[in-house]
Amino acid sequence: MKYRSTRGAMAPLSFSDILLEGLAPDGGLALPESLPTVDAATLESWRGLGYADLATEILSLFIDDIPKADLARLTRAAYGPAVFPGEQMVPLKPLEKGVSLLGLSEGPTLAFKDMAMQFLGQVFEYVLAKRGATLNILGATSGDTGSAAEYALRGKRGVSVFMLSPHGRMSEFQRAQMYSLQDANIHNIALKGVFDECQDIVKALAGDLEFKSSYHLGAVNSINWARIAAQIVYYFWGWLRATSAPGQQVSFAVPSGNFGNILAGHIARQMGLPVRRLVLATNENNVLEEFFRTGIYRPRSAAQTHATSSPSMDISRASNFERFVFDLLDQDAAQVSACWRQLEQKGEFDLSHLLPLFESRYGFVAGVSSHQDRLDTIKAVYDKAGLLIDPHTADAVKVAAPYVEEGIPMLVLETALPAKFGETIQEAIGRPAPVPEHLRELAALPQRVHVMDCKADLVREYIKQHAPA
Repeated sequence: MKYRSTRGAMAPLSFSDILLEGLAPDGGLALPESLPTVDAATLESWRGLGYADLATEILSLFIDDIPKADLARLTRAAYGPAVFPGEQMVPLKPLEKGVSLLGLSEGPTLAFKDMAMQFLGQVFEYVLAKRGATLNILGATSGDTGSAAEYALRGKRGVSVFMLSPHGRMSEFQRAQMYSLQDANIHNIALKGVFDECQDIVKALAGDLEFKSSYHLGAVNSINWARIAAQIVYYFWGWLRATSAPGQQVSFAVPSGNFGNILAGHIARQMGLPVRRLVLATNENNVLEEFFRTGIYRPRSAAQTHATSSPSMDISRASNFERFVFDLLDQDAAQVSACWRQLEQKGEFDLSHLLPLFESRYGFVAGVSSHQDRLDTIKAVYDKAGLLIDPHTADAVKVAAPYVEEGIPMLVLETALPAKFGETIQEAIGRPAPVPEHLRELAALPQRVHVMDCKADLVREYIKQHAPA
């Protein structure tokens, strides 16, 4: 299988090439030249597989330059009990009639990002060792991507991580998870700005092809296709556990900031997974909800991006959204490029003429959740189901409610364990969320972070000074 760019100017590349490339040289995002399809018989044959073996089957559809036996070894290392020690791997947690959580937060950083990052940690090390190469990962995080990436890549041979985060805009727990790491290959950089500005710097430096080549820059944000491919697995896993009959439909509700998580569901649906709806939930930063409601994509400035109680979704420019627009425009790279040129010139583009296709062809619906909605939902779920959910997951539960249908399971993708957002949980139920025993002293650990102004040249110079020779 070969990969192309959404902008159309990249020569076809292998999986291992785009794994190390990150952002395509033409500024676009990598996608398979054609998607594999999964028929009903194959789906049924997967019912008895454990998570690692299911991951091997699905990922092998996208990866043909790694022998399947080696791929199986990588997925078993990524999804083994040493990394995900819970009684069940990605459990279903019933909330109310027809609605369940898909438990994605059982990994080392208590967030769904572990599901993809643990595979990335394994496959990066494998490919770099095969090629005798090194890689400097440059990423941006609004909360959970950073810690998941750093925990997956700490101590890995041939890889260093430079993670940008918005100074003062993550929860105390999220900051402690990242900044307390002392590994020599981990570099935390807190920028005085918002997440979108951090993400812009990642794209700017990745777009400087001379710098990118000289310092072997790669990506671990969801602009990296391997992240999306690994996330596709849990949509199939959820369907296999929520259904008992071939062809039965399931809906998924997904808290959405950078559009990577729900994009994986879109890809799974395009592959043939029987998905009724993909319910996109946003917080007050509702650029994506506005698009699915109006057809107009209008990102906001840093000053207009709200700091909310679901901080991992405080994003106004969704870097993965381009992959969906590519499908929406019938995979016409010239039209995609034209949209992004218009975005640069006018600050928006208008696809409202395609509005009827959003749900009818692709199953997308969307909604918004506020701070009070989050508090009310967290309390209601706790009172009724005895489960504590984090604020992002609460956004999805709230937005999913109008779309619950008789006979069609609604699976809400869990974002993180509530311990990561103790202040909001305290406000919602009157007491903080319990913290896993092995993390109770996290806040007291010494932290290592470099704070700087939000300027690409400063980040560039830091990488030059700290990248391995």
